[in-house]
Amino acid sequence: MARERTRTKVHAAALSLAGERPVAAITMEGIAARAGVSKQTLYRSWSSTGEILFDALLARSLDENGRVTVPNSGDLTLDLAALATGMIDELSDPTQERLLRAVTAELQSDDALAAQFRDALLEPQLSGISERLRQARVPAPEDVAELFVGPIFHRWLLRSRPFDAEWVAAHVERVLRSAGAQGQSPKIGRLTRRS
Repeated sequence: MARERTRTKVHAAALSLAGERPVAAITMEGIAARAGVSKQTLYRSWSSTGEILFDALLARSLDENGRVTVPNSGDLTLDLAALATGMIDELSDPTQERLLRAVTAELQSDDALAAQFRDALLEPQLSGISERLRQARVPAPEDVAELFVGPIFHRWLLRSRPFDAEWVAAHVERVLRSAGAQGQSPKIGRLTRRS
């Protein structure tokens, strides 16, 4: 992997280009030129623009220890509501949504990128959620974590229905009820953007 300074420059270049043009028009040459590095430098760490964009998005999703942050206030219902709202805000952010959709599309045909996505983002996210559920003594926490994440990604990916605070509250309640863990309906503020 590229040194941190180079990686940061490459991420900034890729995200900047993504804000200016369609994702399909972003090239390794363009990223290299914008970052002030050689194409060889890029290819030593990333095999495609999709990998660079995914890596840039991943870096924005992880904490300083390289982990997905899961709220833990002691109130599972509020923590899941905060997590869902944060996920929805990230997925719906105009700056990131186009990139996320492009990377998601590339996952369908790039097995290496799909494995990287699963290993670097999905599994750590599910693991963090499972651990939070385990702390709350929710049965089958791995299954419940998937029940929690699945509908959020489904709605976002298919653009089937909008997200709003009421949906988040109902979703958290459904997940906890299906797990046999009852909670109070959370009071959730307005989402920053509906998708």
